[in-house]
Amino acid sequence: MGDYTNMAGYYDVIMTSGYYDYAKIVDSLVAHRPQRNVLEIGCGTGLILEELAKRQPQLPITGIDLTAPMLSIAQKRLAPFATVSLSQQNITELSLDEKHELAFSYGGVWYFVIDGDKEPFLVSHIADEHANHLGFEHLAKHIAVDGTLLLGIQGPHHDYETVISNGMTYSQKIDPTDIGFTKHYYLQDGDHNVMDQTVHYRTYTFAEAQALMGTYGFEYVAEQDAHRLFLQFKKVK
Repeated sequence: MGDYTNMAGYYDVIMTSGYYDYAKIVDSLVAHRPQRNVLEIGCGTGLILEELAKRQPQLPITGIDLTAPMLSIAQKRLAPFATVSLSQQNITELSLDEKHELAFSYGGVWYFVIDGDKEPFLVSHIADEHANHLGFEHLAKHIAVDGTLLLGIQGPHHDYETVISNGMTYSQKIDPTDIGFTKHYYLQDGDHNVMDQTVHYRTYTFAEAQALMGTYGFEYVAEQDAHRLFLQFKKVK
């Protein structure tokens, strides 16, 4: 699956320069009223978990990520919050001590893309088909029956570049592949290329995603909110 080691040192400045609206993401999470415990799949540097922990300081929260440099930043960021625990984990081998009431990923291991009125499609940071099955199989063991899985919604990917808050230029380039697409991330300081990262993604149609997730007990819950930031799935078995 995607390893973001090359991007880790610049991740925060890129993401907080308008890439994501963290307050709105957490608005959507707290609307589900988690009470018992929450798991973030692919927590990165902990930007979402920091906002969630500030809002719900008594809520036990676990964050997992594959990339050690990302987790190192998250550990420092989340050190003030005693209810937050972090673990370096590959979702295909996930091993935690408890089942969770709510799990979510927003741009992490899996997320959905919605382009206008077109049907959503699933994007996976895991390029291998069998490994996606292992990921959902292991995740299913860590979500309680009747628990909730939320997978974030993003707009379509495209090539672009923009100047971010530190004055550097962030850009990305998308190349289609037979199974999905490859995304190249770049950060330049003037003529100097300070970061480049390439990630290979696999995509699934909505029907394929429902079949894949359904194999491991996840059932889609249709919602009427046109402004939602997540698609919701219920763990039914």
